[in-house]
Order: sequence, then structure tokens, then C-alpha cells
Amino acid sequence: MAAAVVTDIRIPANLLPSDGRFGCGPSKVRTEAADVLRSLSASVLGTSHRQAPVRSLVGRLRSGLGELFAAPPGYEVVLGNGGSTAFWDLATFGLIESTSQHLVFGEFSSKFAEAAAAAPHIGTPQVVSSPAGTHPQPAPSEEVDLYAFTHNETSTGVMMPLRRPEFPAEAIVAVDATSGAGGLRFDPAEVDVYYFAPQKSFAADGGLWVALLSPAALERAERIGRSGRWVPAFLDLRIAITQSRLDQTYNTPAVATIILFVEQLEWMLANGGLDFAASRCERSARTMYAWAEGCGFASPFVSDPAQRSNVVATIDLDEEVDADTVNKVLRANGIVDTDSYRKLGRNQLRIGMFPAVEPDDVEALTSCVDFVVSAL
Repeated sequence: MAAAVVTDIRIPANLLPSDGRFGCGPSKVRTEAADVLRSLSASVLGTSHRQAPVRSLVGRLRSGLGELFAAPPGYEVVLGNGGSTAFWDLATFGLIESTSQHLVFGEFSSKFAEAAAAAPHIGTPQVVSSPAGTHPQPAPSEEVDLYAFTHNETSTGVMMPLRRPEFPAEAIVAVDATSGAGGLRFDPAEVDVYYFAPQKSFAADGGLWVALLSPAALERAERIGRSGRWVPAFLDLRIAITQSRLDQTYNTPAVATIILFVEQLEWMLANGGLDFAASRCERSARTMYAWAEGCGFASPFVSDPAQRSNVVATIDLDEEVDADTVNKVLRANGIVDTDSYRKLGRNQLRIGMFPAVEPDDVEALTSCVDFVVSAL
């Protein structure tokens, strides 16, 4: 079918979701949060991040995340600029003493391993990998002082449980939770560093990193800082910790991002916290995977149901159904960002099911895909 004809396919209005944003980052921003941002445009936007209005937002962010994650005593919420990509570099300077072990099972979980391998001041990292669509298990080693896990691999739609390796006892566990934080359940006592950016479950823009740090992680950062290791100020975790305790960042943050972040966080808390948010994602995931297993032309990419993500669904389509064409038709009808991850190279849909996405809209999306495939 010619492209012009394909994009002329009109999905009936009664099938369409109330909101057509299903991206895996940036994700859907709730209209109510955008309204709050607009209301603060003249009083907070464009003002100093070291004065009370913005610092109070950062304080609400830090305390709210502690509540959402049920942070154990002594854990602290720390933040800074640069997103998760910057945090990988912070960790190579301020958290890895000598040897890290990285569980690699997709594009994003590989990037921290690459950052550690390129750092000249630490040892060669251990890498434990598994094929796309699965996750590996850690291989406890006496040489390891930091285990690097990923809560949810955004590129493949795989989530993994977070459990602390038994040895060595002094090793810390650092978890890239960029697409999992706020949408997946976990026990914070099993991790020392739970870091993420807010453009997924927290429905804000990117460019900010946030980390929940255990006492062991705080002590590790302080000890490395005292060792004489050279660290650029922007990547100095000790500076970020000090500034965060003042409810501010080392350098100027995107205030609009913080506003959106706080609004999404407090919406979660007001409705029941992480149980509320994770339950929404779980309902959406049940709908999506049940549809894929029953529709006749699709199947979940992740074969093990226990490893299928509740926040990012990857759905393979049969060869005779071209995913790129389906995505073009959906986009022409206002349903956007359902494309697969480019480097995975599969005939696939990838659906963001973060807390801001209405579970009923996920169900509506499945009906729209059925209609489009039938029309094609």
C-alpha cells in the first residue's frame, strides 16, 4: 500500500485513546502538571535556584521521594544536572574504588559498563551479559566493590528483581532505575544507589539525575573523595551531596523540570504512593501482554513472563505485518512514539506504560492496532 494511502487510514474516534502519547522517554506529561507549570511561570520560572521558592521545590522533591521509596534510616536523596548519562561518570569517579561488575542486557545497561571500561583510574570492569529479551544474574566475586544493575532495560522491555549479592560484604549495589523508578516495586534495603532521570515514570523533562543513596554509598563517596583521586567538580558526588543537603544543585537546574517532577511525585503520593503507581503499570502490562498473546499476529518479545516489564512493553509483530507501517498509521491518527528501539532492529512495537498513562488508554491502543492491521 502506498504511503499516502496508508496515512489516509482513519481510526474511528470511539476506538482512540483519550491521550495518544505512549513514548518510552520523554514520556507523557499530565495536563494537570503542565497547568501548574504555567501557573508558576511568573513567580518561579526565571528566578534564582538558590532562593526559597525553588529550594522549597527541591526540598519537596527530596522528602517526597524518600516517602515514595520508603527510604530506610540514613538513606538520602541527592540530585544534580546531566541525567543518568552524567551519573555513570559520577559513579566511575566517586563510587567505584577499583572493580565493578555490570549486568548487561541491552543498550542502556551496556553504557555504564563502557564508561567504567574507559576510566583510566579504575580496573577493568567485569561484564556479565545475556541476550536481548532476558537478563543475566550477578556472579559474586571477591574483587568487586560495586555491582551495577539495571531495574528496567528500556531498549528491550526487560525488568529484573533487585537482590543484593551475598559477597563481598563491603560491595555496594548501584541500580540504573531510569525507566523503572516510580513504576516498579523494589526493596530499597537491597540497593545502595538507586539512580534515575525524571523523563519516564516521573513525567518531566530530562537533564536531571536523582539518586537514593544508602549510608554505605555516602561513606564510599566520602572515602574516595578523601583519597586524593582527581574529580572534576561537575562530576564530584561529594559536592552534589553537600548541595542537595541545602536543597539545591551545584549549578543551575532546569526549574521547569523540577516543577513537573514534583507535581507528578505528589500526584503519586496523594493517590497511594508507589503501590498506586506500580498498580497502574501492572494493570496496563496485563492488558498489553494478554492482547499480544491472543491477537494472532503479535507476541511479547520477552518470552519469560517474570521478566516482562510493567513499564515498557516490547511486542513483536509477524513478518507480514510491517511495524513501521503500523506506526505511521498510528502517528497519523495522533497515537505517537510506539516505535521499537532503533538499535534492536526488530519488527516491533514498544509501548510506554508509565504511571501517567491511563490503563484504559493502553486497552484502547490495542483496539487501534487491531483496526490498523485489519485495514492494512
